Amino acid sequence: MRKLSVVAPGWWDYTTISDELVQAAASLSVEDIAQLSRPGFKVVMYDTIESFYLAEALEYIEAWKQSTPDNPCGICGPIGPTEQLPLVAQIVNALDMNLAKLDAHFWGMDEWVEDGKSVGMDHPLSFAKCDLEMCFNKIRPELRMPMENLHFPIDLQGYSDSYDQATCKLMQGGQGDVKHWAFNDPLKREGEFAEEAPTPEQYRQLGTRVVDLHPMTVMQNARTSGGGNISMVPTQAVTVGPRETWKSEKVSIWQAGCHDNAFGMRLTSFMISKGLADSAVPMSLLADHPNVQFNFFRPGIGPCEVEMH
Repeated sequence: MRKLSVVAPGWWDYTTISDELVQAAASLSVEDIAQLSRPGFKVVMYDTIESFYLAEALEYIEAWKQSTPDNPCGICGPIGPTEQLPLVAQIVNALDMNLAKLDAHFWGMDEWVEDGKSVGMDHPLSFAKCDLEMCFNKIRPELRMPMENLHFPIDLQGYSDSYDQATCKLMQGGQGDVKHWAFNDPLKREGEFAEEAPTPEQYRQLGTRVVDLHPMTVMQNARTSGGGNISMVPTQAVTVGPRETWKSEKVSIWQAGCHDNAFGMRLTSFMISKGLADSAVPMSLLADHPNVQFNFFRPGIGPCEVEMH
């Protein structure tokens, strides 16, 4: 039996992996991380925060440029990071890029859940509200895509089906403390998964769904979005699943060093590079996706060593 989580014994998470894997990841230098690219997995480093977020914003533009009414396509984007969102709007406006004429699409990848359903845009932490306020409402009205091309996970079946109605050229994401993309958190340690975590094949079958959030995720979002006020943060969310992720032509993860920590960024990079998929470290499942890119703000990676504060 694998060891229990030191954070939440009733859950799977990265603290249940072997000590050997921990040491292998922790020992990586920044230069080592930069050398982890392999066919199907590319590591890109940015030396300034401006070039980092500009490159993230440009992925939206590149995806939308490929869309036509006969072959509509778009991008799935995260809340966390968010710094790219106003830049996207600024670039669209500067280029006079008519998203409606292109039939461009956007998917929001997740949303909070209260009382069994996705929160509305009147919720202070609503991701859809954030997407609109930080990006889409800043685009000039005559250039905006129609609201029906903005896909948020409210009607879960309709949201999942939309990945078959337009091509998701790129799914962006960040990495949380629990090593998730979107809210694909590790599962609870119960039932058939009490002794062993789900196999990668079992986890990859999951589609858009309501999930219970790992305690790490709740605490992190309180810290990053609510000033530490954990009472503001729901304990459930709806998330895009691996099923939709594998319908996306490319997955691009953006790591500025302000969400996950020095060890976490090393761990998932190492596991994906070496093909070590483990559902207790959900991001590592991308080892089996055919086109993944990790983007780092090099100064944000930091050392993985003792540093007392």
